[in-house]
Amino acid sequence: MPQKIVIAGSGFAGLWAALAAARTIALAGKQDEIDVLVVSPTPKLVIRPRLYEAELDNMNPDIGELLATVGVQHLAGFVEKIDADARKLKVMLVAGGSETIAYDRFVLATGSQLYRPNVPGLAEHAFDADQFDSAQALDAHLKALIRQPESTARNTVVVAGGGLTGLEAATEMPIRLRAALGEEAAFRVVLIDTADTPGGSLGDEAAPYFAEALDFAGVEVRTGVRVTAIDATGVTLSSGERIETHTVMWTAGMRANALAAQVPGEKDEIGRVVGDAYLHAPAASGIFVTGDTVRAATDELGNVSAMSCQHALSLGRVAGHNAAAELVGSPLHPYSQPKYVTCVDLGDWGALYTEGWDRQVRLTRAEAKALKQEINRVWIYPPAADRDAVFAVANPDFVIVP
Repeated sequence: MPQKIVIAGSGFAGLWAALAAARTIALAGKQDEIDVLVVSPTPKLVIRPRLYEAELDNMNPDIGELLATVGVQHLAGFVEKIDADARKLKVMLVAGGSETIAYDRFVLATGSQLYRPNVPGLAEHAFDADQFDSAQALDAHLKALIRQPESTARNTVVVAGGGLTGLEAATEMPIRLRAALGEEAAFRVVLIDTADTPGGSLGDEAAPYFAEALDFAGVEVRTGVRVTAIDATGVTLSSGERIETHTVMWTAGMRANALAAQVPGEKDEIGRVVGDAYLHAPAASGIFVTGDTVRAATDELGNVSAMSCQHALSLGRVAGHNAAAELVGSPLHPYSQPKYVTCVDLGDWGALYTEGWDRQVRLTRAEAKALKQEINRVWIYPPAADRDAVFAVANPDFVIVP
């Protein structure tokens, strides 16, 4: 019976873990001895970094043919339970029922999910762009606003969270509202941030550019406050202010997928498994953690991987290669990703591109926007279903950076 590598998740990390594992197995000539299986609800890659955008076409490309081309199987379902001692998984099948799958190596690549604290009304009244279906729901809601009677609440959007997703959503929102309500419509977009400065995590050099872009877009900013309640007609802030709105978009933070909690070993403050240099889960033999489920050192300076597709692409390649390498007897590859860049879309103002963990601004406005569009629309998309071409870029030290 062939040995089995099971990969949970078909996002950026899961896809590239599968492609990298298939490459390593093929190079060793052991395709008949090791199976690679991806478990996810559908064989699709959601282009999650783009879900804040107005147009959702081609945001979830099918990867079924790509996986089949390199000899990877797909099972429509999701892992519900990990038995690390027995090396078995309980998988709930999309078609109904469940299946128990034994593995020789398991790669956890189920990503992250939006943090939803216990804010009254959040579940009932807020929208988000965390997953493809929720982005579709937000899009449908925005397009349907024109059918509501005109009011301050109808024409106001509140974006809760001043991180990168919140900045991208808030500066894109005027474009979406003009399309929904008409070019001459009067509307408000209000960004709520618990920090003193939106985008403050990117450092002092970037902050003035974010402020300029928000002002350019006409976005109002409330800093140092949080949303304490949401209802059908508005939000209440910790300052006591109430903002009348029919549209609240929640972007306030991420947490590792809950399945990470089932992997034995140390976790960080956002639920990620603390992995070793090869992306093993150190306390669970045979398990690798990757993408948004792992906290891994990117360099020797103390920096660790971020929840971003930039890191997931490399993390996936390394985890997939190493899972296969252990079975075929090839050398393992340590994870390292010392170059770090950020490229933040800022609506009609343009974009901001920085390099390094100290976020040195390198490009702004139109130049950065062109780069952002190249990254979003070309670089992070899955490759064509060409086995040789895929294997040429599925090696564990392949990194895409500007």
